[in-house]
This record gives sequence, C-alpha cells and structure tokens, in this order.
Amino acid sequence: MLDLTYDSPKPKTIAGATGDWELVIGLEVHAQVATKAKLFSGASTQFGAEPNSNVAFVDAGMPGMLPVINEECVASAVKTGLGLKAQINLTSAFDRKNYFYPDLPQGYQISQLYHPIVGTGEVLVEMGDGTARNVRIERIHLEQDAGKSIHDMDPAMSFVDLNRTGVALMEIVSFPDIRGPEEAAAYVGKLRQIMRYLGTCDGNMQNGNLRADVNVSVCRPGDYEKFQETGDFGHLGTRCEIKNMNSMRFIQAAIDHEARRQIAILEDGGAITQETRLYDPDKNETRSMRSKEEAHDYRYFPDPDLLPLEIEQAWVDDIEASLPELPDEKKARFIKDFGLSDYDASVLTADVTNAAFFEEVAAGTDGKLAANWVINELFGRLKKDDKTIHDSPISAARLGQIVALIKSDKISGKIAKDVFDIAYTQDRDPDEIVKTEGMEQVTDTGAIEAAVDEIIAANPAQVEKAKANPKLAGWFVGQVMKATGGKANPAAVNKMVSAKLGL
Repeated sequence: MLDLTYDSPKPKTIAGATGDWELVIGLEVHAQVATKAKLFSGASTQFGAEPNSNVAFVDAGMPGMLPVINEECVASAVKTGLGLKAQINLTSAFDRKNYFYPDLPQGYQISQLYHPIVGTGEVLVEMGDGTARNVRIERIHLEQDAGKSIHDMDPAMSFVDLNRTGVALMEIVSFPDIRGPEEAAAYVGKLRQIMRYLGTCDGNMQNGNLRADVNVSVCRPGDYEKFQETGDFGHLGTRCEIKNMNSMRFIQAAIDHEARRQIAILEDGGAITQETRLYDPDKNETRSMRSKEEAHDYRYFPDPDLLPLEIEQAWVDDIEASLPELPDEKKARFIKDFGLSDYDASVLTADVTNAAFFEEVAAGTDGKLAANWVINELFGRLKKDDKTIHDSPISAARLGQIVALIKSDKISGKIAKDVFDIAYTQDRDPDEIVKTEGMEQVTDTGAIEAAVDEIIAANPAQVEKAKANPKLAGWFVGQVMKATGGKANPAAVNKMVSAKLGL
C-alpha cells in the first residue's frame, strides 16, 4: 500500500421503528476481458455485430467441439490480480457449472469454483471526503459469459443472441467490507479505473462489459464488529443478491431499497429469505427472481476437457514488470511533483487518458496552472460540447503553449481565455494567435505608467475615495485594464496604482 493515511467512512445507518440498522455489502463484479477473441474459441468479441454472427462451434455447444484456452485472457486475469495487489495462483483449474437456460447452448458454464487463478487482494476506495475504505478481494476467477435472451421483439416468441456466449469474464469477488450504497458505487468505480489503466477491461457498463451482483444484508450496530472478531457470518444477517447491476446510480438506489425492505420485514417479526432479486429502476424496487442456489445445486465438477492451468512464476514476474503506473501511485506523484491538491489530482487521474493529456500539458511549465486549465477550461468546454478528451479540438501541446504563455507573462489569464477559444474553435496555433491578433501583454512600465497617470488625473474625486478606503483602488486597476484593452500586466498595474496613490 502507499504511505497514505485515511479514516474509514462511517457505516450507512438506517433508522427503523425498533432502532438503528447498519448495512453490510459484498459485490461480485463481472468484468469482460478486453481481448479480441473469446475465452475458449477464436470467435470475435466485437460489440454490436449482427446477432449470432460471432459464434464458433464450441460456443454453440456443437458435439465433439473442444475448448482451447486463450492465453491473453489468462494474462489479463493475472495482470488484474497484480493491479489489485492479489495473490496469483500458479495452479488453477476450470469447473463446469451446470444449469439450463436457452442462451447457454452447452448446458453448462465453464468457471473456476474450487481453484481460482487469483487469490486474496485489496483495493483502496476513496470517498472524496478524506475517508477511504480498504476493501479486501476474496478471489478473481475466469469464466465464460452466457448469451442474451430477447423477449420484447415479438409478442409470442423470444429470441436468442449467442454473440456474448463464451466471452471471457473476470469475476472479482469482494469480502463483505462495504458499508453503504455510496461506498459500493465508489468501489465499482475504482475497479473500473484500475482495469482501464491496466487495459484488461474497458469498463463500459452501458454495453454490459462491467456488471455487478450486489449482496445486501442488515444488522444491528455492533454486530459487524462481532463478525470481525469471530468470522461468524451469522452476525451479519441473511443476505439477498441483486443481479446484473450496470449503473452506479442504480447500484446505490437498489441497495438502499433492498436494505429498507429487509428492515421492514425484520421489524415486523419476519425472516429474510436468502434469494436472488432483480432491481426495477422504473419502480425503484427489488423483486424476487429465484431462491438463492448453493454450489451443490449446480453440480460443479472439474471440466474433463481442460487440464489444470499451470503458469510459471517467471511469466507472472514479466507481466508484473510491464504493469503501468496505477491510479493511486499516479495520484501521489501528481501531488508530489506538481504540487496539486488531493482533489485536483483525483480528477486528473480518474481516467488514464485524462492523466496522460494533463502530463503533456504540464511538461516543462507550471503544474498547478496546467491543472487549472485542464480541469476548469478544457474539461468544462468539453462537457458543454458533449465531447471527450479523445476528440478534443485542442491538443495537449497547444494547451501547454497557452499555459507557457501565461507563465512567461506574454499574455494575461483573461487574454488566455480568448486565445483558448480561438485555438479550440479554429484549430490555430496559440503563439500565432497572440502574434497576429496583437494579444501580447503590455509589460512596458512606461506605457502602464502613462495609462495610470491619465486615469488618476481624470478622476480626482475617486482618488480621494481610494486614499480613504484603499479597497477602492481596484477601480483604477479596472480602468487601466480597460484602457489598454486588457493587455496590461495586472500585477504591474496593481503595483503602479498603489504607488501613485501612496497606498
């Protein structure tokens, strides 16, 4: 872990009729591995292809077809595990999880129940208020995704699209360390951030490339501490699982509703049934999907078509040596090297592309000033224009030129905004804009002194007021800036006005 100190956030508390209740949450995050081919076949993983066009014979469950493991999927799982500071298991194995569903043509899912490829790890989840939760990872295992059943294209029939069938998923299972809806969303966001930095999952929740199953239970204050002391899950209450959540906002809303549902049942003298539930965002409620299955319900057994997966430590070491700088480390470096605030460093490192863009802007100039221009001017304009950093009309190099022009006093901050607007909308070089548009800042003290003398001479009454109340000297500064078309150096004008007025 980095040498950072945080206080843990307080658990979410809900007041019931019989007293307070606390939330306990664990998540199973399904992250699609960012590979071009599936886990056990060479079929494409391209999103948006014609239905049933990305299906190999093995994906379709054709007789006699044997799975062949995709090494890149294994490497991505190892890389993700290393990014989460997790144990990498040099020997793992695949099992068959047996169940019937129309979009699962093999009649089973190949997964890793008993011997996952990645063991325990951890992830630091910052909450933005100076607190952070260290969430422990129980395991990461590789498994196949299922296909998609479509029920709204015909009133009498359902359709099946097998394009997703066999796509590689990493299931990241947390311990029940999360204590509130906001923490749960922040945890998923942090996992997505880390995997995007690693390049192992694009984290596109809208396309279903990142989904979460959320386990929720409630307990009385003090019971969680008893669980921590004893390891007895009985102290945490009966959990219910909310399946296939693909929105941070919906994750929070579903947890809050489910916790309140459980509290109402318990306070009415009832008992919580362990089950799988679905969240309906239109009605903001969870509803029962099926009773919660146990492992034995799926008749897990080792997949007879796949040998145990054995990897070498040297291969793992090579992957570790190639890891990029991860978000926490990059944030700490930005704070140290550029003198950024915790907030600014968090904003800039939230996305790996944004971070790289900022570093190019800040190269060789003022880091704080660069951060201000990237966050406030550029990000603000991109948001207004519904653009991302990928299609920014102004390059990092050109924005860096603007920052350098400000830093060298060639232009003022006010003029810089005009330069930025021209460079952004007209794709022009900032140095060329300043030169051809006559925007260079006036630093000649003689010219500034002449303008100050003229304003003072023309406004004797205002001079007396300023001498009585020095705060009014700002009026003279404004007049001088106006008289010079905003080109005068503001610091020089302030100094000159104060000297002339004897303040």
